[in-house]
Amino acid sequence: MREGEQFLHEKDTTLHTTAPVENTQRKLRSKGEEVSQKPSEKIEAYLKRMESILNPPAIEGKESFDRKSRNIEMLKRPLFDKVIIKPENVPENYWDMQRRIIINEGRGGDFEKDEQGKILIPEEIREQATRVLISDQEQSLDKWIDYLTSNDANVYPSWAKYWAFSSILKMGKLEKKEDEHGNESSRFQKRTQDTVSAFPPLNPRALAMTIGVIKERAEEKQKPKNERKPAENKSIKLDEKQFQSLLSTENFSKIYGQFLVEMPEYSAEGLKETKGKWVKYPQGSDGKQLVKSLEGHPLEWCTANPDTARTQLQGGDFYVYYSYAKDDEPENPTVPRLAIRMEGNKIAEPPRGIAADQNLDPYIFSVLEKKLKEFGPEGEAFKKRSGDTKRLTELGLKAEKNQELTKDELIFLYEMDSKIDGFGYQKDPRIKELREQRNQEKDMLIIFECEPSQVAHNPKEITKNTKAYVGKLEPGIFELAQIYNIEHIYTSFPEGNIRRMQVEIGGKTKQELAEEMKKQGIKTSSYAQDMLNNKDFNVLENQEKASLVRLKVSDLGFESGATTQEIYQRAEEFGLELCPAEVGPQLRLQYTNQPMGEWISIGMKQIAGRDGYPDVFDLRRNADGLWLYGDLAEPDGRWSSDGGFVFRLRKFSKT
Repeated sequence: MREGEQFLHEKDTTLHTTAPVENTQRKLRSKGEEVSQKPSEKIEAYLKRMESILNPPAIEGKESFDRKSRNIEMLKRPLFDKVIIKPENVPENYWDMQRRIIINEGRGGDFEKDEQGKILIPEEIREQATRVLISDQEQSLDKWIDYLTSNDANVYPSWAKYWAFSSILKMGKLEKKEDEHGNESSRFQKRTQDTVSAFPPLNPRALAMTIGVIKERAEEKQKPKNERKPAENKSIKLDEKQFQSLLSTENFSKIYGQFLVEMPEYSAEGLKETKGKWVKYPQGSDGKQLVKSLEGHPLEWCTANPDTARTQLQGGDFYVYYSYAKDDEPENPTVPRLAIRMEGNKIAEPPRGIAADQNLDPYIFSVLEKKLKEFGPEGEAFKKRSGDTKRLTELGLKAEKNQELTKDELIFLYEMDSKIDGFGYQKDPRIKELREQRNQEKDMLIIFECEPSQVAHNPKEITKNTKAYVGKLEPGIFELAQIYNIEHIYTSFPEGNIRRMQVEIGGKTKQELAEEMKKQGIKTSSYAQDMLNNKDFNVLENQEKASLVRLKVSDLGFESGATTQEIYQRAEEFGLELCPAEVGPQLRLQYTNQPMGEWISIGMKQIAGRDGYPDVFDLRRNADGLWLYGDLAEPDGRWSSDGGFVFRLRKFSKT
């Protein structure tokens, strides 16, 4: 049955004749494969090809090379160029809105005006605001791409993911409205080339429900008319007639918008009630009870869809913590608050909560802490997340009471020493909320323990009294930092922190390094192992300390990425040098608190792997632990602007 592909054809009768679909046909013919001219079968072939691109098999001998990420990045570039707003398309009504904000904030006197009294927004402010608009759109679209290509979305058929993604590319700002009876509904404006809003918010539960009902409808439409049944009404606000009318539009924007608007936040008062109990849904069960227990609750869990729940339960047990609602029976709490999904005997992903992006609500972390202890080492792995969540809640309570934050608390809030780890699918939104409430310039001075005059914003401002540098990196900046003992260097505060690290190198043989990594449970890719075994990989006989500087490619002035050669040359101009090769395994051994999902490449002289191509060491932390990888680093090979590198600080003699 190709009910999904037929559904897509009915929604767009020209889809099977578009260039991507026809290109698939040509590729199949070139391989000597038979091709069909039936629209649904042509669409099916195209979707299968896309799945093979998004989920490619590993290349023999290059298992560590992440083809999937590479392919996704290659697809994103032309897509972003097509759908992300261009600076020249930002409409004048957007700038009119900015002028109203300026006036409402009482800052109108800070700006020049034209003859009609209209505020003149300086070009640098326009450029900065435009960069924010573009970044917001890119990040919101990234969320959809990351989710729809993640393992979490494997439960959905390809046609449904295509339908959803192609729809959100046409959706603009979400508008909510309420009729005279209090019934709330929503609609998305049509996206145009001058739309400034981000792409629709991703809500996995709303997406699961949208795909679930349209999948049911598509299946029913393939039956004879006299055998068709209406899809079950999943709305908690629409009556049967209203729901069937909505579903008949087969419009993703309208259906998704309705499910989205039906998910209000739990009240703070209700969340304070944390008494309840854990319920275990065993591996292999059909998921009906689990799904039923989640219905009608404002969750972002994709487990709300029966197919998703069934698939997840095939992999392992599923735990849900329910707290008591006002009218619950003594033995039957009904409010879902926490979820722990298992994959075999392992916790499959960070436990999920009910706050935005599946983070924990501010009252429930102690319940989770207690439960995680039952999982032994598996639960211990989430200890930092629990501690960070608890501390973030404490800062929120202090903010509500208008209490001052200490220097240590500000260092935590601005993630100076380490990232704040939460339990959600995205970063805990409370971090941004708390920061926006504060005077960041004032906080920066508290953290740096200095006066405004002791913060330089360009090299010419640096004096013997300078304690911090916040500005664009320029040639010689790291030499100046050593001359004047500048402790803090930022391209912008707080996001642009140029971190410095100390690492012990030397004093260990190749074999001792390998044995110590194995002892610590550090995994080594085949390419990294080739580099360690290569005659060009040398270690120092005597131990010494190496001062390292960690930065992003964009910090070096390459906003659109750069080649390996360009990055190395610019780093040298700024006062850095290549690291000895042994910094790779040595830093891997010593950098044990690396955040989940982070990767850092070592700026070093390349060493050939088994295939003869030049590689550098790459430090990563994945779900299965700490890794030492080998990453391809050809001189003209390009790196993304957010790629992280470590270089050695070039010693500078103060004479």
